[in-house]
Amino acid sequence: MILRYSRPDMNALWADENRYRIWFEVEVLAAEALAKKGKVPKEAIAVIRTKGRIDVDRILVIEKTVKHDVIAFLTQLEETIGPEARYLHMGLTSSDVLDTSLGVQLKEAGALLQKTLSELIAALRGLAKRHQNDPMVGRSHGVHAEPITFGIKVAGWLSEAFRNAKRLRQARSSVSVGKLSGAVGTFAHNDPDVEAYVCEKLGLTPEPLATQVIPRDRHAEFMTVMALIGGMMERIGTEIRHLQRTEVLEVEEPFTKGQKGSSAMPHKRNPIGSENICGLARLIRSNAMAALENIALWHERDISHSSVERVILPDTTILVDYALARLTDMIQNLQVYPERMKANLMKTEEFLASEKIMLALVKKGLDRQKGYEMVQRHALDAWLHHKSFRRLIERDKKMTKLISRADLKKCFDTSSHLRHVKTLFKRVGV
Repeated sequence: MILRYSRPDMNALWADENRYRIWFEVEVLAAEALAKKGKVPKEAIAVIRTKGRIDVDRILVIEKTVKHDVIAFLTQLEETIGPEARYLHMGLTSSDVLDTSLGVQLKEAGALLQKTLSELIAALRGLAKRHQNDPMVGRSHGVHAEPITFGIKVAGWLSEAFRNAKRLRQARSSVSVGKLSGAVGTFAHNDPDVEAYVCEKLGLTPEPLATQVIPRDRHAEFMTVMALIGGMMERIGTEIRHLQRTEVLEVEEPFTKGQKGSSAMPHKRNPIGSENICGLARLIRSNAMAALENIALWHERDISHSSVERVILPDTTILVDYALARLTDMIQNLQVYPERMKANLMKTEEFLASEKIMLALVKKGLDRQKGYEMVQRHALDAWLHHKSFRRLIERDKKMTKLISRADLKKCFDTSSHLRHVKTLFKRVGV
């Protein structure tokens, strides 16, 4: 799948032309390594590099007959190179070429994703700093809880993005491996130094012990990180969708000139970007599950993983790259409404003192459960009958006997909830 809006670098990485180019490089480097050992004429390498041409259409025509992509590739090279082509693929099996080339592609895909993720991190850092001190109500279960700032919310997203950047670096390292150890991984026809030479030239690490293939736990690790990044984006997208609801309206996705929200209702401004990202996260997760299924293969290798990977690895890296770029644009242009946040906070401002009042009672020696019940009784009365919670508390002689007016006033001061904002930002590294 090639997305209409995906970025050209990631698309080009998975294109047939690039895949065959990497195959050719693996083959030539292996021949070079053998030439250095005196097993292949050095002049043959020059001929191979000079005459070697990749014709994708011709490869596909040959493959229709031979039903084998690597054989079709080698046959096409023989047609263009001539007799010297016999020095290609010496002592190699198809998976030596396929898996080593895949290691190159995943290494490069990981580098592109690291760059895209870093752009999102920069956007989140900027958004968090701009709104570090803009108060809003914190919610649990979708219900008003206690005050936070919008900057704290965004800094939480940023903290997760930092963790995913670390995970991505590790996963990229895990898949940046190659193998040229032959049909069952025993170096029956070439020595390990051939593999070492090729991997070094390609910026890969030799797989310590392969079968016919590189073990697929590496690829599953990479795909699991893709799912975690998708989950992070879904978390952010879901929150934006909630905050854009008409009843909340504390943020809105950018709405560009000429954009339409509904075919029927001209007034609509829908969070379509966040919804798209949340949908794509489902695909990314399902692809990660397929990668986990690929770990167990029969004996030294079967081919059940191959058809799966030809879909999930290009699709997922393209999806993640696209979604990261789209989310970054959304964060950079997010419409934030601090006044609306304050207005929503004021709806339950008095209730937000409930924990402080309960703790004040506990400090005065009252049993915690008793204090909880006393505060809850007034909170429910105020909520159900549209009364002032503060006034009910101030009129409760049992409470005012224990808590002074000055201390009670402090309980209703919501600013004290936010006295550690700077500390939180420092801990995240904003």
